[in-house]
Amino acid sequence: MMAETLSQQILRENGSVFGAMIGHRFVEDIRHDRLPTEVFERYLVYESAFVDTAISIFAYAVAKAGRIEHKRWLIAVLDALANQQIAFFEKAFASRGINPESFDVSLPEVAAFRSGMLEIARDGTFLDIMAAVFAAEWMYWTWSKEAASCRIRDPLLKEWVDLHAHVDFATQALWLRDRLDEAGAALDAAGRAKLSLIFGRAQRLEIAFHDAPYL
Repeated sequence: MMAETLSQQILRENGSVFGAMIGHRFVEDIRHDRLPTEVFERYLVYESAFVDTAISIFAYAVAKAGRIEHKRWLIAVLDALANQQIAFFEKAFASRGINPESFDVSLPEVAAFRSGMLEIARDGTFLDIMAAVFAAEWMYWTWSKEAASCRIRDPLLKEWVDLHAHVDFATQALWLRDRLDEAGAALDAAGRAKLSLIFGRAQRLEIAFHDAPYL
């Protein structure tokens, strides 16, 4: 029998919280084409604020990566965040007439996601960052690739879902998985358990973050 990879262990041990996130009300509303417009627009503002934080998270990952090929990959991610995802939000806000400054991004659930993920990146190791970001990106890819086949009448929401179901995003999620599996082969049980706990923490932060647009 082949040994369980680190990503397999992480997903198994966090199956309950991961399942809660991919079955979240926000996700189900998208799948059933019933996400309220005001919820989606609040989410866009909150997510835009997080993407700005994600730039710092990935910058920490670049600084802590030990191999130049990993640094190159992560620098490309930073470029995509700054010049593609931020641009998406700028276009979305302009097309919807949304003023992000009129929204409260200091809500505890929203602020906790930003500060919690940034804390992991600032205080943790390269692998700690990989585990936290893997939690976010594997989750988005998992539900988006399923939701992409659903009827979504809002063209901006459809574009957002398709962005996370696209092969480029899948490649990124798989890259993160591979970094964990590559390192996991040499980690002891305690090291693997630590990364599994970080994944779970990040997933719980995601659940609360996705609750926030409904509040």
